[in-house]
Amino acid sequence: MKISLALLVLLLAAAWAGRQGVSFRSSKVTCCPKEKFFRWKIPEAKILEYQYTSSACAHKAVLVMLPGGMVCVDPGEKWFQKYLKKQKNPNSTSE
Repeated sequence: MKISLALLVLLLAAAWAGRQGVSFRSSKVTCCPKEKFFRWKIPEAKILEYQYTSSACAHKAVLVMLPGGMVCVDPGEKWFQKYLKKQKNPNSTSE
């Protein structure tokens, strides 16, 4: 009985730690190699959140969380710059 309880606690702790590893709030530095950048415009409604990569990375990038996972985006892309402006000025209607 004690072994089963200990095993259950370990499994729950491992599952919780695994979920924490993919969080944007993780302290792990994530960088994007240039060949892995997502090259197409992402519909604004699909973007759940975003985070800039560390300045220690070789390439400036933005990690964009989508419903299907995370992608790397060049922060200089025109569509992303327009998205940022809309986030800062939600009443703006420029398109």
